Amino acid sequence: MINIDDFKKLDIRLGTIKEAVKIPETDRLVKLSIDFGTEIRQIISGIAVYYPDTGVLIGKQVPVIVNLEPRLIKGYESNGMVLYAIEEKDGKENLTTLEPGEALGNGSIVR
Repeated sequence: MINIDDFKKLDIRLGTIKEAVKIPETDRLVKLSIDFGTEIRQIISGIAVYYPDTGVLIGKQVPVIVNLEPRLIKGYESNGMVLYAIEEKDGKENLTTLEPGEALGNGSIVR
């Protein structure tokens, strides 16, 4: 359990996926370029098994934790974490992006 003060430390912003490319020689990794209005960040996400056609991700507006320390994953720097919803049903996982009910400006704060 975390308290509300811990939760308030998270800076979650909306960004639009501009590019999504599977990282060669990996099973799960996708390199995302996400536009936050004032900057474009590279984020590495382990979602390739859920999105074999990474092109379907382009244009989606997603929530991202933007104040995580950068992390090197398989030689690629990741500057945030995209939030997804996942459901396990009948022994199979289904993962989906979380999108706002209407488009908002890139960089909008998620509370």
